[in-house]
Amino acid sequence: MVTAALLPLVAAGPAVAASPTPQPKPPASMSTVGGERLGKPGTQVQLAAGAPVLPKELTGRSWIVADAESGDVLAAHNAHWRLAPASTIKMLFADTLLPKFPKTQKHLVSAGELGKLGEGSSLVGIKEKQIYTVHDLWLGVFLRSGNDAVHALAEMNGGIDKTVKEMNERADELQALDTEVVSPDGYDAPGQVSSAYDLTLIARSGMQNKDFRAYCSTVRTQFPGEQKPGKKRETFEIQNTNRLLTGDFGIEPYKGIAGVKNGTTTHAGSTFTGVAERNGRVLLVTVMNPSSDERFAVYKEAARLLDWGFAAAGKAKPVGQLVPPKSAKTGTDAGVGPAERGGAAEATSAGQSGPGSSGAGIALAVVGGVLVVLAGAVFLINRRWPVRKGPAQ
Repeated sequence: MVTAALLPLVAAGPAVAASPTPQPKPPASMSTVGGERLGKPGTQVQLAAGAPVLPKELTGRSWIVADAESGDVLAAHNAHWRLAPASTIKMLFADTLLPKFPKTQKHLVSAGELGKLGEGSSLVGIKEKQIYTVHDLWLGVFLRSGNDAVHALAEMNGGIDKTVKEMNERADELQALDTEVVSPDGYDAPGQVSSAYDLTLIARSGMQNKDFRAYCSTVRTQFPGEQKPGKKRETFEIQNTNRLLTGDFGIEPYKGIAGVKNGTTTHAGSTFTGVAERNGRVLLVTVMNPSSDERFAVYKEAARLLDWGFAAAGKAKPVGQLVPPKSAKTGTDAGVGPAERGGAAEATSAGQSGPGSSGAGIALAVVGGVLVVLAGAVFLINRRWPVRKGPAQ
């Protein structure tokens, strides 16, 4: 058996050139949500006989690989280190707001609505005084990581401040307690943090919503252009910025990939959370801020961790758990109403919660599994939250 004490040999320095800039050290102690080992700095893994060692080429400040169905954390590195999340926080934005508005609802972008976008923001290209459907805006959020689309949806939701408040409440409900939202689009802001553990929790929750699954797995689509008087509205193509999904810039599409979200800012570096299936097993991986000079290192390191996770499945003992939301332990629905959150309201309009929903409710335990066909990959996510033994961490 290999334990974390032996990991210096397993996770030795990267084979590729690493940045000479001194790297900050993680806190000596961190949150223990999900298990005590996840609160320890350094790499945590427990290999049984026949399990492959971790890849050497891992330079992320924080990373995690977990089983999406069981919630088992197969390996982690500084899992609860609170770091800038960049646009991966848009997963929480979507998990919070997606159930609120029908996809067919229209929004007129008002003058000044886009005035608070940060300099250098990623944009999908929406224009003031133009009408977009909610469906259009979500495509802009997921495919182009459009901060302009985020601000338009936030305006529909009552403004940035209200949206940030609801996102923080949603994070608390998910027990993503490392997360503090300041800007809903992930733009660098003082005090805005999350962790590899939290981003993985958030992705797992989001993937229980069929619209979330569909948007994050869409490779490319047509987006509305400017409507000119007397002319048919033209469209332009947008492509997903998730390189493991699109296979761009020399990176091969990852077999079985089905989302989720990438992000890059000056402060956060590159971040990525992904979900993939192989032989019926679904894994989630998050990598935050790799220091390698390798081009697109965040995707390559995520792919290495996924490869390792599929090879190690059943041979690596869990070092922690992805915890269930708070309401899963109490049996309350947190105001979800008759339309089950995970289905994006089969009982109502797609993407809309039932009556009385705040949009920050919780996906409750659902008996059985759901078969999902995404991006040409078929994979099974069992939507029963794991049964915990003993008190919650």
